[in-house]
Amino acid sequence: MEKSAGKIVGIAEAKTLVKKWQQAGNQVVFTNGCFDLIHLGHVDYLEKARLLGDKLVLGLNTDDSVSRFKGPDRPLQDQNSRARVLAAMQFVDLVVFFNEDTPLELISALLPNILVKGSDYLTENIVGADVVKRAGGVVKTIDFVPGYSTTRIVEKIKKT
Repeated sequence: MEKSAGKIVGIAEAKTLVKKWQQAGNQVVFTNGCFDLIHLGHVDYLEKARLLGDKLVLGLNTDDSVSRFKGPDRPLQDQNSRARVLAAMQFVDLVVFFNEDTPLELISALLPNILVKGSDYLTENIVGADVVKRAGGVVKTIDFVPGYSTTRIVEKIKKT
């Protein structure tokens, strides 16, 4: 098994690993998204998220949830392909799929120390913020690199 594929786990294994890491004194960071076409904005965001703690757990939307959220033409890459690319990044420690419209169930199960989203979200509107805060964790936002988005890349490709 490739090392990166071993980072892709189910919710039960993720819960066990997160607890183990926290018991060892590690600060576990959680973020989530579709990550359809990896670009500089994604890499910068994930690297900054990981720097906020010791371990980074990434909740990855399944194909079904991406389609519901982004429309019938998305995702451009299937969930297994997206997961492997993300798991291969040195600063991503775990990738866990979620099929719900939001990652609330996953966040509630894992109870990370730090919940992170992009600064386009107000902290009080971040899904799971209340759960993480009640458990003693914190919620942080990270600024995006201007000009980078999957939607913008898709539009550029369609123009050519």
